Amino acid sequence: MRTLIVFFLLASFPISCTQNALSGKKQFTLLPESELQGLANNQYRQFLTGKRVIGTNATADASMVNRVAERIVNAVNKLYAEKGLSDRLKGYDWEVNLVQDNQVNAWCMPGGKIVVYTGLLPITQNEDALAAVMGHEVCHALLQHGNQRMSQALVQQLGGVALSVALSDKPQETRNLFLLAYGVGSQVGVMLPFSRSHELDADRWGLIMAAMAGYNPRAAIGLWERMEKAGGSKAPEFLKTHPSEGKRIERLERIMPEALEIYEKSRI
Repeated sequence: MRTLIVFFLLASFPISCTQNALSGKKQFTLLPESELQGLANNQYRQFLTGKRVIGTNATADASMVNRVAERIVNAVNKLYAEKGLSDRLKGYDWEVNLVQDNQVNAWCMPGGKIVVYTGLLPITQNEDALAAVMGHEVCHALLQHGNQRMSQALVQQLGGVALSVALSDKPQETRNLFLLAYGVGSQVGVMLPFSRSHELDADRWGLIMAAMAGYNPRAAIGLWERMEKAGGSKAPEFLKTHPSEGKRIERLERIMPEALEIYEKSRI
């Protein structure tokens, strides 16, 4: 079975290697984004059912989350228009919700379905830092990281079948893989070796997107310093899904001049 899976992967790669519109990088994606967006819409609605969703104008925090999302989305639309790639945002129906939950987390599904947990806000502390997080999560979707993870999982765990077949034959398992791929659940498993690289790419593009939206990218440094102080898993870095806070800060400092230049232009 493993030999067959590897054969399928190698045979499929030439026709499944596409170029990402945002990064320009080649990537292995088996799944049409339109299919993932349809699945995302269903899973997003299901996730919100039974959750305490805080209305847009119900609190100052909810208003801030919606304001940041609007500015980030405007920056995304502007950048794609400048690149002549607005058609690549087809199917995006942006939506953000603040959910009452102590988890320090946020995520974005295909098609722009965003959730921010209230547990994140004591760590972000300010709008600029929240923009760094939201820009990061939005860029995971734009960079199609979830598609890559989902494609890999379908190959390794379900034999590389089409998404529609996987949903028909193994609906719950397929939905669980989807949630894993987009960071809604635990991020432990076969996708671990890829996710650290994805995180660093999302850091760079997320910071650029936040800067284009008029948010100070320097806030990202303080954010990750607070993340480090907040604790969490102290497992060796090579076992973590995310890069260590120290390595992330080091990388952010390297790309900061580029982000600051964009930020200064956004204020003119």
